[in-house]
Amino acid sequence: MIRSSLHGTPAIPGGWMLPTKYKMLLVSLLSWSTAWSQPPGRFIPPMDHAIDLSGNFMEPRGDHFHSGLDIRTGGREGLPVKAVADGWVSRIKISPWGYGKAVYIDHADGYTSVYAHLQVLQGPVAKVCLDAQYRQKDFSIDFVPEKGAVPVKQGQVIALSGNTGGSGGPHLHFELRRTADQHALDPEALGVEVPDKVKPEMIGVRLYPLNDSSAVGPYPAKAKGFATEGGDGKYKLKGDAVPLAYGTVGLALHTLDRYDGLAAKCGVRRIELFVDSVPTFSVLFDEIDFNTTRYCNAHMDYALFKGSKMEYHRCYKQPNDKLRIYGKEVAQGHISLAPGQVRRARFKVTDANGNVSELSFNLKGATAAEAAKWVSPEPVGSLFRYDTENILKEEGVTLTVPAMALYDDAYVRYERRPAPARAVAPLHVLHEPLTPLHVSATLRIEVPELPEAVQHKALVVRLNDGGGTKAEGGSFANGAITANVRSFGRYTVMVDTVAPVITNVDLKADMKGRSRFTLKVSDDLSGVDKWKGTTDGAWVLMEYEPKTKTLMHTFDKYTDVSGSKMFKLEVTDERGNTARYELKFTR
Repeated sequence: MIRSSLHGTPAIPGGWMLPTKYKMLLVSLLSWSTAWSQPPGRFIPPMDHAIDLSGNFMEPRGDHFHSGLDIRTGGREGLPVKAVADGWVSRIKISPWGYGKAVYIDHADGYTSVYAHLQVLQGPVAKVCLDAQYRQKDFSIDFVPEKGAVPVKQGQVIALSGNTGGSGGPHLHFELRRTADQHALDPEALGVEVPDKVKPEMIGVRLYPLNDSSAVGPYPAKAKGFATEGGDGKYKLKGDAVPLAYGTVGLALHTLDRYDGLAAKCGVRRIELFVDSVPTFSVLFDEIDFNTTRYCNAHMDYALFKGSKMEYHRCYKQPNDKLRIYGKEVAQGHISLAPGQVRRARFKVTDANGNVSELSFNLKGATAAEAAKWVSPEPVGSLFRYDTENILKEEGVTLTVPAMALYDDAYVRYERRPAPARAVAPLHVLHEPLTPLHVSATLRIEVPELPEAVQHKALVVRLNDGGGTKAEGGSFANGAITANVRSFGRYTVMVDTVAPVITNVDLKADMKGRSRFTLKVSDDLSGVDKWKGTTDGAWVLMEYEPKTKTLMHTFDKYTDVSGSKMFKLEVTDERGNTARYELKFTR
C-alpha cells in the first residue's frame, strides 16, 4: 500500500505504464506485511523483519511524548540494525540510562536517523566508539565525530539490537529527526508503513471547570468519566448520557490507537473537537521539541495517566502548557453553557494512517440551583499559584517550588509522620506525586542532631508506595540537607555508610579462549555512581547494565593480550563508599 494521498505525490506518475513482469514484481512488493514508502533512494527499513510496534510516535509516556517507533525483536537481542540511508555518523552516545547505546546518522537531505537501546555497535562505528571510550577512560560517552569521518552506506549493519539503557525489553528504538533543530518527526509520515486499517478507539470523556465560578456534574457511580459505546469509527456516550455542567468547561478524551494484528496501545495523530459544528480545539502530534516534551504532563490528565493508566487528552490548555501542538481555534477548548442550554459536541480522531473515528454527544447547562447540589470536597492545603514562587515551610522542612513549576494552581497538602526504618528524620509527606512538577523544587530537611562524622553520608530519600526507596542525593550544611526534587511525595533522610557489593560471576584464573567476563555489583541505598577497572594498572572498559546489576568486560584490541594479568575493580556509590575486588588471571 502506497499512501499517495498522505504524501502529496502520486504512487506512479500519470501515463507511466509498467510491463507485465514488472507489474508482478510490484504486486509482490506491495504484499509485504510491512512496506517502506519513500522517494527512491531515501530510506529503507532499519531491520529486516516485519515491523511489529510496541510504541509509536508521540504516544504519551511518563514525562514525555515518545519520540520514535519502538520495533519489537521477538524478545531477542543481537539482530542486525541497518542504516536507513547513506550518511555519516554524527553522534555516538553510550550510557547506562536513557537510550543506552545509541547511534546518530546525519543524511544529506537534512534528516538524522537515531538507533537506540543497541546491544553492541558494529564495524567502523564500533571502532571509533571504543577508541573514544579508551581516550576518555569512561564507559559513558557523548562523542561527536568530525563530519564525514565515519561514513555509512544505506543497508550497512551499524549495530545489533539490544535492551540497553532505560529499555523495558529487547527492541529497537528508531527515530527520524530534522537535523537543523533536532526535532523528532513521525517516521510514518516520512515513509515507514505499518499495516493499519484499525480505527482509533474512543473510550471516555471527562469535563473540567475552567474558572472558579464553574462546576461539572457527577459521573456515573464509581466511574472516572463518561464511558462510550460503539465501535468501527462511530461512538456515543454509554446510554446516551448527557453530561451536565455549569459555566465554562473543558473536555478531555480518552483515546488510543492500535495497528493491524498488534495488541500494543499506541498514540493517535490528530484530535479535533467541534461544538455545534464549530471547530473548538485541535491537537496535531507531528513534531517533538525535546525542550518542551515534558509538557506532555500538562496535556494529559496526569493523575489518571499515572495513577489509573488512562490516556485522557485535554482538549483545552492548562495555563502553563508551552506545547506547540495545538490549533488556533478561537475558543481554545472553552465551552460556555448557559442554564438549560444544550450543545452538541463532536470529537474526530485520526491515526497516522488516516483511519478516523468520531464521538458525538450532547452537553447541557445546569442551573445555579442544580450546581449547588453537586458535592465537591473543600480544598485542603496551601494554595500554590503556578506563576509565582511558592514556599511550604513546616517544622523541620522547607519546600521551595519555583514559578512555572506547576501547570496550574494547586492546593498543596503537608503531613508529618514518624521516621521510617533507617531514617534519621521524620517522614515529610509533601502533597502527592499525582500532581506533576515541570522543574525541580528545592527541598531542605533539618537533621540537627546528626553526628558530624556521618553528615557527608546523609541523603534525601523518597519512599514509593511499594515500600522501596529512591535516592535523591543532597548536600549537608548548617544542620540540614538540601536536595533538588522533581516530584511531590514522601521524603526523609537516611545515612549510607555501606559500600557496594561486588560478586564475581565468571572471571576465572584461566581466561584463555574466553571472550568476556562479568561481575555483579549492587548497592543498598544511594546507588552505584562510578566504577573503574584496570589490568596491571591500565584502564579497561567495563560496561554497566543497571537492570541486571552487572559490569562486563569484553576483551578488545587494548586488552586481548596474552600473559598473566592482575585485574582490579573499584565501585563507588553516590555517597562515596567504595568496594574493591581483584583477581589475577592468565590470558
